[in-house]
Amino acid sequence: MNDPHVVLRPVGNPMPLAFFALATGTLTLSGMQLGWVPASESKDVALVLIGFVFPLQLVAMVFAFLSRDGAAAEAFGLLAGAWLVTGLVTITSPPGSTDRALGLFLFAVGLLLLAPAAASASSRAVATAVLIGAALRFAVTGLYEFTAGGGWEDAAGLVGLGLFLLAAYAGLAFTLADARGGSGPLPIGRGGDGRPLEADPGEVAGEPGVRPLL
Repeated sequence: MNDPHVVLRPVGNPMPLAFFALATGTLTLSGMQLGWVPASESKDVALVLIGFVFPLQLVAMVFAFLSRDGAAAEAFGLLAGAWLVTGLVTITSPPGSTDRALGLFLFAVGLLLLAPAAASASSRAVATAVLIGAALRFAVTGLYEFTAGGGWEDAAGLVGLGLFLLAAYAGLAFTLADARGGSGPLPIGRGGDGRPLEADPGEVAGEPGVRPLL
């Protein structure tokens, strides 16, 4: 029986794009939550989330799957869905209003983001920190939407600002690392470069995308 042959096409690292999109979205939403953007412009905030943040996160998710990084793909998919739903609910709701259904949804997304964060903890410290920050950001925003408490809104805005700084740093660090062939001037906490190219054929045959069932 012949050994299996798997041909992989090299793709660009989608993490910088995903992190920059996350930074843009969380800063824009924090601006509304902290009162920098008036409630009357909430639909403009929604358009940013729908027209810019969502598609970039979606593209990042697709290329993460193509890169065979399931944890990153799951995280970017959850983020893409969260931004899209937040934008759609915001654009269809009265300015300044809250939505309990959106609150439950965002709280759930926050909890679920901890799964890919845990999967990345041993190999990508900075990316894991971003995912934990995003989980906290969405969970606190969910609490605000569910309770309509002004204190939770301020807390969500402040957590969002912290996430903006963290995600912007991560995007820059990964961009510089990719430009220099895997290592850059800013630490990214990468524990290794992954599986060697000369993998055991028996192991390859059992990988997702090669075996008959996922």
